[in-house]
Amino acid sequence: MKSEEGNNGIFGLDDGSERLTLASLSHHDESFTDSSAIRNNVSIRLPLARGRLHLAIFMCFVALGVFVARTAYLQIIQGEYYAGIAEANRVRVHAIPSHRGILKDRNGIVLAENLPSFRLVAYASSLPKKEKLTDLLSRVAQKFSLDQTVISQKIVDAGKNEEILLAEDVPYATAISFLSEHAGFDGVNVELSERRGYPTNAIPSLSHVLGYTGPLNTEEYKSLAGLGYRAFDVVGKQGIEAVHETELRGTYGEDVVEVNAQGDLLRTVSEKEPVDGKDLTLTIDARLQAYTEQVLDKYFQNRPVKRGAVVALNPQNGEVLALVSYPAFDANLFAKGISEESYKALIDDPNAPLFARATSGQYPSGSVIKPLFAAAALTEGIITPQTTFLSTGGLMLGDRFFPDWRPGGHGITNVYHALADSVNTFFYMIGGGNETFKGLGVEKLMSWAAKFGLGEKSGIDLTGEADGFLPSKEWKEEVKGEPWYLGDTYNVSIGQGDVLVTPLQMARATAAVANGGMLIEPHLVIGEKTAEPVRVITEDVDKIVRDGMRETVTNGTARSLQTLPVLAAGKTGTAQWNANKVPHSWFTGFAPIDNPQITIAVLVEQGGDITAAVPIAKDILQWYFSQEH
Repeated sequence: MKSEEGNNGIFGLDDGSERLTLASLSHHDESFTDSSAIRNNVSIRLPLARGRLHLAIFMCFVALGVFVARTAYLQIIQGEYYAGIAEANRVRVHAIPSHRGILKDRNGIVLAENLPSFRLVAYASSLPKKEKLTDLLSRVAQKFSLDQTVISQKIVDAGKNEEILLAEDVPYATAISFLSEHAGFDGVNVELSERRGYPTNAIPSLSHVLGYTGPLNTEEYKSLAGLGYRAFDVVGKQGIEAVHETELRGTYGEDVVEVNAQGDLLRTVSEKEPVDGKDLTLTIDARLQAYTEQVLDKYFQNRPVKRGAVVALNPQNGEVLALVSYPAFDANLFAKGISEESYKALIDDPNAPLFARATSGQYPSGSVIKPLFAAAALTEGIITPQTTFLSTGGLMLGDRFFPDWRPGGHGITNVYHALADSVNTFFYMIGGGNETFKGLGVEKLMSWAAKFGLGEKSGIDLTGEADGFLPSKEWKEEVKGEPWYLGDTYNVSIGQGDVLVTPLQMARATAAVANGGMLIEPHLVIGEKTAEPVRVITEDVDKIVRDGMRETVTNGTARSLQTLPVLAAGKTGTAQWNANKVPHSWFTGFAPIDNPQITIAVLVEQGGDITAAVPIAKDILQWYFSQEH
């Protein structure tokens, strides 16, 4: 009981104390009661307030992290990109064109020069927008007498290109007037430029040699943009201008300038000077080229067909002295931008003045190929200088007759006489042979023709050179569906049939005879590296062939050349090509005989017999050796 009482006492005391406390609390003042209530309220709400604070702090850190990450992305990862945009808003990079290299002939006569010109250019990033652009283009069109629709389309077509060509060859007075009052033409400017000028208004045949420059087309720009070309730059299109484009163009410079928001120049930031193109000296003798053209002009007067070619080489080193395709055209028409009407006139001309006959024309060789086959027969040992055949007017093969050009024949003939008088029977025999004499056969004939450079490009530094053609048994069976006959061999033995050559190839082959038996590579730039000469025949064989070609002048088909101031050698030819049309006329030769300085090949399309080509060659050689060299 005591324990229980004690416990109760304890509990009773506690209960009493609690009641006492509660009772006493009820008698406390009101402020004490309110403070206790606040404490009880805070104790209830404190967990909720702390959660919101933590969330707010967390959100601040998240926002700060996003800001830092974005800043790092823009400044570090994309910094260069946006810096470029910012820089582009104040900096303009303009190309500084290099001067194109000048072309001169071997005597210093200028053949291609740079003529000053003005062009109107727009800078895409500086052009105003929308209505302001329309107003600007309207004023530009009025100022420069241009079609507003056309120049508007040029801007659209330019795409991402910064510099846009609006007009070329701006008149001097208009350009100066614009430059003096440039204000108000934001994003548009007049630049000093150049265009090519050629003497081809006086010597049209040089156009096939020099070529011309013209604006880049879409495909050319795609391939050259990475090399620093602008969309409206010019490039060599044909001839020397095209083949030596890199050397002639040089390297563009760069002008970096700072501009204001309106695109006005504030200052030059940096400037890289251009490297001008290389001047080239050509092997061409412009005076010889011009005179050759005059000779052809005179010959073709009052003739229905006005087509031909003349090639003159230095046989010792392959330098091309004259390369005339007739008729020709004026390259300045293309350099300035040829009109549709003028271009159509050239295309529709039946004499095809755009065609470079000297290097791309392919013709039956006629008898001018005979020196090559004579050299082949001598080298192969099937004949000697003493070998003779009887020419009675031709050869019968079954029911077909293969004639000599002289009725009744040429009599007893050796290799000298055969070359001098162009005796077909002799070459029928060494080419195809008969039942008593074995000729070379078509395989060896064509093999030797190839050794003299026929059937392949010569390597001259021009575009568009033709290969020519050398037939074979396999070719005829495949293409014509019939076997090769002995008569086919007879035909190719005298330069008829399916053999095709270019005038340049025949000049090169003849040069190999002139220089002692070396095949050289023709070229048009002095100092240009060329292929090493290749010996095709021995000097002993060469001397026999040269002596035969000399007899062509002294006692053969080119006797009119005896009046030249130097001793000359040569070979005439008549090339059948169409049974219903006049044959082509050929002459190849060289002079002087003891130390040849010039090899010449003359082709007159539908010129008939030798009376066409020989007088032309004579006149040219007469003039050449009357000049100082």
